[in-house]
Amino acid sequence: MEYKYLGNTDLKVSRLCFGSLTISPLQSNLSIKEGVRVIQRAFDKGVNFIDTAELYENYDYIKKATEGIRNNIIISTKCYAFSEEGAEKSLKKALKEINTEYIDIFSLHEQESEYTIKGHWEAIEYFQKAKDKGYIRAFGISTHNVTAMEASLKYKEIEVLHPIYNKAGLGIIDGSISDMEIAIRMAYDEGKGIYSMKPLGGGNLLRETEDCIKFVMNNKNIHSIAIGMQSKEEVDYNIAIFEGCQPDYNLKNKLGNKKRKLLIDFWCEGCGDCVRVCSQKAITIINDKAVVDEKKCVLCGYCSKYCKNFCIKVI
Repeated sequence: MEYKYLGNTDLKVSRLCFGSLTISPLQSNLSIKEGVRVIQRAFDKGVNFIDTAELYENYDYIKKATEGIRNNIIISTKCYAFSEEGAEKSLKKALKEINTEYIDIFSLHEQESEYTIKGHWEAIEYFQKAKDKGYIRAFGISTHNVTAMEASLKYKEIEVLHPIYNKAGLGIIDGSISDMEIAIRMAYDEGKGIYSMKPLGGGNLLRETEDCIKFVMNNKNIHSIAIGMQSKEEVDYNIAIFEGCQPDYNLKNKLGNKKRKLLIDFWCEGCGDCVRVCSQKAITIINDKAVVDEKKCVLCGYCSKYCKNFCIKVI
């Protein structure tokens, strides 16, 4: 496993970051016991970096997985706080529920532009004070927006960036994959630490897993790549790619035949764009939310390209 420093920070992270959303109640909803097994498998294979968020409700998994090895693991979490009070509440919650004295990276979740950064400035100031006291080691933002990446360059307080990036450009709200590449390069040149998300487009690019991961790995301006993993087999498969090996054929075949489903996240607004483009007639709007008929859905992922809020995932 290769390791890199996240920009100008002193955080040395594995190129593969464990994306923990997939094991959480919001997605596969693994038991704590099984979720911890998957995380520890990654740790045993050389991964030392895990990404989470207050929204994921999985701090208890991370607490258990890092017992006895906390100082060897880089933990990144995120919240939506905009006030000092909210930021303090989120930090205390993370420290308590993970049972740790510090968080390596604390970020504001899903920042959209300079306006949202300014709107959260009171929280940012709190996190800077928390950093001075040793409760966090670096501050950052996560984003699906090119404009937020560009805006981050104006602020030395923002040390780490967590942008969406995949070869199809799925989930980039305000631009193309080329626009995001330029923003990532500019941030890298400014010394920002960059670990990207969603290389498989929220599972919608699973049929091209190797190509998608290698596409992101080939971007020299990205220090680490967060990939959601929900089984030991997925961990082993991804580790093989990151170590430059050919994944075992039987393992590849097993994952290819794994039963999956289309997940529509709770923030769906029921706009109906996915309904209009689904050739299988597998999606309908019920009570202002998109609902999937699993008997009709063929998991093509085509509908995800038309979801402006990136609500549609394959898990």
